[in-house]
Amino acid sequence: MVRRFRLLCLSLGRGLLTRPARVGENRKIRLGVLGSGKGSNFGAIADACVAGTLSAEVALVLADVPDAGILQRATERGIPARHLDPGRYRTRLDETAEAAWVKALQDAGVEWVALAGFMRILKGAFLRAFPLRVVNIHPSLLPSFPGLEAWRQALDYGVKHTGVTVHLVDQGVDTGPIVNQATVPVRDDDTPASLHARIQEVEHRLYPEALQALVSGTVRVDGRRTRQAVPGAA
Repeated sequence: MVRRFRLLCLSLGRGLLTRPARVGENRKIRLGVLGSGKGSNFGAIADACVAGTLSAEVALVLADVPDAGILQRATERGIPARHLDPGRYRTRLDETAEAAWVKALQDAGVEWVALAGFMRILKGAFLRAFPLRVVNIHPSLLPSFPGLEAWRQALDYGVKHTGVTVHLVDQGVDTGPIVNQATVPVRDDDTPASLHARIQEVEHRLYPEALQALVSGTVRVDGRRTRQAVPGAA
């Protein structure tokens, strides 16, 4: 606890090493996954955990939609999964719901939270409960095309390349520090569906890779930027 407090203090002026206090080099990080839909990115994360390319285990899956496909995917893998009431707002968790979601994750021992198609904005107490440990993936090269259906936005705008961004979550919408990005070319004959499908293929590779960089502590957050951590640095 003392080391965690020191790391939090260091983050105010010097950036935060994203790795939690070490308990043992072989210990797997406990990961919570939040979703609203089919959960294809959750599937990629869970597969990476099983394969050992992501040094984590999915401890809990939560969904704000009762029949979200992500819940079935988790159940099929034997991973605890449940629907929780998101509260009275359409685009975010209300205060009561936020507290319940945080408690569920903490009770499961979750250290990092990955958003996998979660369609609500997280703010306030939730982000304070997991400081710089909430991660999202977005289907564009942020800061271009934030928000919904980014692949359609890119196609309508006429860009030649779009892509995928993994970023940490802050109080804004798709505005947190960028962890990693990958490009996807836009073809002349693309439709929204074909472009989205190719973006998802890249997402399923990039998300586990970025999560591994974060949970292993090889990425350091320094203001708006992320950098490779220097071994032995304070």
